[in-house]
Amino acid sequence: MTRILHFIDSLSAWAGKSFAWCIVILTFSTCYEVFVRYALDAPTVWAFDMSVQMYGALFMMGGAYALSQGAHVRGDVVYRLLSTKTQAKIDFVLYILFLMPGALALIVYGYGFASDSWFYKEVSWSSPARIQIYFFKTLIPIGGTLVLLQGIAETVRCVICIKTGEWPPRLHDVQETETRLIKEQQERYKLEKEHD
Repeated sequence: MTRILHFIDSLSAWAGKSFAWCIVILTFSTCYEVFVRYALDAPTVWAFDMSVQMYGALFMMGGAYALSQGAHVRGDVVYRLLSTKTQAKIDFVLYILFLMPGALALIVYGYGFASDSWFYKEVSWSSPARIQIYFFKTLIPIGGTLVLLQGIAETVRCVICIKTGEWPPRLHDVQETETRLIKEQQERYKLEKEHD
């Protein structure tokens, strides 16, 4: 089971890290636009569309990766004080009630939006550049599928934790400093309790 969970985690990580390059494209295109607009007085017609599409692609394809790393925003003031089994039960219910239906909606309705967009060879109506957007609309059902897969993996982790009382291992990846410091403090506390 751990191999399957790690495969889904690695798939989410691959998608998230691949599309993280959208930030680089977004940064360079925005800097270019600022330079030509204010230094050369020659604004582009495509910069706005570029920023919207790159940010949208990053958001859609990074969701599963953020879920796999526990990086989504959550109000854990009370949650972190609960036992791991209780945390797993809460997460399980929330995944089933909210995440799964949301991911399924992204897949079903996103597929409809994407197929219509491909049929009409849809272009952006919000700027004179008329950039083609059907490629980007395809990311809606793909992103939803990745979130659904990662949601299934997280639900399985919850079931394992409810049974064993411990969260199954995750693939190691980059962590925020705060998260790393909290884990180090928890390990110190655990060692101190064992020595007492």
